[in-house]
Amino acid sequence: MALQLRPNCEYCDKDLPPNAVDARICSYECTFCADCVDNKLHNVCPNCGGGFVPRPIRPATERRPGVCVTKQLPSDKRVHLKYSVEDVAAHSARLRDVPPQDR
Repeated sequence: MALQLRPNCEYCDKDLPPNAVDARICSYECTFCADCVDNKLHNVCPNCGGGFVPRPIRPATERRPGVCVTKQLPSDKRVHLKYSVEDVAAHSARLRDVPPQDR
């Protein structure tokens, strides 16, 4: 099963195409831009409390049969935060000093 490759930052709604080097995901594929992860979320996923890693880039060229961005399309469904900005800030403040592996 391939990652969904969600098309936007859930916090600021910035476009994050499949080849975006500034896309970050948590283990549940929640997707945010690097700027929001670093400066607003402080590496705390507002949905699950986990940390973030760079989202992998799906190959543009089919180097193996059926394996590329045109054969396994990214998601076109935009996702947005279900929590208020204030709630996200409080959640992040509670967890930001706890390393992701200890959350």
